[in-house]
Amino acid sequence: MGASDELDYLKTLVSQLNEKIKALELKAAASMPRSPAQQLRTILVGPPGAGKGTQAPRIRDEFCVCHLATGDMLREQAKKIMDSGGLLPDDIVVKMIRDQLEKNSACKNGFVLDGFPRTVGQAQKLDGMLTERKEKLDSVVQLLIDDQLLISRITGRLIHPASGRTYHREFSPPKKPMTDDVSGEPLIQRSDDNAETLHKRLSTYHTQTGPVVEYYRKKGIWHGIDAAQSPAVVWDNMRKIFVQKS
Repeated sequence: MGASDELDYLKTLVSQLNEKIKALELKAAASMPRSPAQQLRTILVGPPGAGKGTQAPRIRDEFCVCHLATGDMLREQAKKIMDSGGLLPDDIVVKMIRDQLEKNSACKNGFVLDGFPRTVGQAQKLDGMLTERKEKLDSVVQLLIDDQLLISRITGRLIHPASGRTYHREFSPPKKPMTDDVSGEPLIQRSDDNAETLHKRLSTYHTQTGPVVEYYRKKGIWHGIDAAQSPAVVWDNMRKIFVQKS
């Protein structure tokens, strides 16, 4: 092979390598976490038992964001307040959310907020905190369902405390009464999963959270979904909202 032929060969080889490098870079970029402009920041709104705890983890896994379930995170500290159907102090919850956004690496692509805000005042405080961080909400999804169906769902709910696995006395009972199918350990019914407490919580929800829906509706980021459908159908409808926003 002459010098010119060798030079042409090397030039061709370099060109092919550059094309390969570009192809690999494009593939790597496509698989990397989304840029800040494509991050997802959403809120699930709905009464207790509407399915927020079921759908939020799916959002977390599908879109690689953190799931901030304020009720679970503060349940022990605020047990008495929640058992009486009351709400948590606004500043405590907003500070908790801010700390998670700042310190939890899982929140780098955004978040799904479950159980907060429940009042317009809380929504305004949340907006203020996000504005300070130069961030804003992409969407607010409300799960819509009849009160009586909710009460039927929740009063029959059973939980395995260690894993969070849930059952239902009527709709999805364990193989052995009050026993977790996997571990064989006892199941419990949460202290706030009773009809009296639920009526109080639903009354609070309708009275105080209704205006929150209007607050976000005016901002143009509210979406309503029929939560009486199967979880799979609810998820399909919800995912379409997030894909449009991404």
